[in-house]
Amino acid sequence: MLPPAPPAQVQTSPQAREVAFPGFNQLPLKGTVLSAQGLPWFAVLVADSGPLDRDWVHPALPGSHPGRTLAQWLADQGVGSLRFDKRLFGSRDSSLDTSLDAQAGDVGAALAAARDLPEAKGRKLLLVGHGEGALLALLEASKADALLLLAMPPQSMAHSLAAQIRTQLPPATAAPNMDFLEAVFQAIRNRRPCPAPGPEVYPALARLGSSLMAPETLDFVRATLDLDPWALASRAPGPVALVWGDRDVNAWKPAAVPPSFRGTVLEIPGANHLFKREDRPRQELDGGSALARYGDDVPLADLGPVSQWLRRLP
Repeated sequence: MLPPAPPAQVQTSPQAREVAFPGFNQLPLKGTVLSAQGLPWFAVLVADSGPLDRDWVHPALPGSHPGRTLAQWLADQGVGSLRFDKRLFGSRDSSLDTSLDAQAGDVGAALAAARDLPEAKGRKLLLVGHGEGALLALLEASKADALLLLAMPPQSMAHSLAAQIRTQLPPATAAPNMDFLEAVFQAIRNRRPCPAPGPEVYPALARLGSSLMAPETLDFVRATLDLDPWALASRAPGPVALVWGDRDVNAWKPAAVPPSFRGTVLEIPGANHLFKREDRPRQELDGGSALARYGDDVPLADLGPVSQWLRRLP
């Protein structure tokens, strides 16, 4: 394999500019660098699951750019950043490698590219992962100097999905739906076909089962289904902060933190999954209603505790 080429740089403004760099197995990736002065850190941002671009725009939420918002917040704290399009973004190539090795490898490639950026010269690298991006960041933790993990799944994918879905099911229909979900998990683990949903299984859950077993991403799902985030976080060599919003309906701070984890745990009051301000009680929210507070028009929650953690980094 040829050594990685240095990032190709295209100036777009005095503070933000586009870059291109080779990802895992030399797949071309593109991103945006935002410069900042103040703290001796430079961040690499890793998006959540799905075909997200560098601004973390989800196809169902075109009016929400949480990656761009987070990069600007970091710049306001004095931390420049590189954020990049995921390899799945805009791809129509059914042969594209979407494995765990490839997606984690892209994170490692972004860190390598960041070290060559003039904006990062003389600075330590902070790896910032959101949701599934937190797991990818943990797999590449040895290549960064510190980790900031936002809305990290507090359990394996299988346990997290089961916990999210169980809270949204009426008691009368919970058993057959949860049985179907567990059957999907077993089929993934044992490389069997997707089970057929029974008449009591909600169509949305049946669609989730099919999406988990989609051929183009099945290898990735199988590799991450039972991956323990706490085991990875406990082995990270540098400082680690885990941050959750107390109004997040997708991932939330666990009641107990394993004693093997010696890092920082923060919970942000009034923050949703994207760390936007949410005034409604979490128990009144579900995945659909929460979307109303994900847009760019909604301000960030008070991230003062995260800012303080950044300033205390050695």
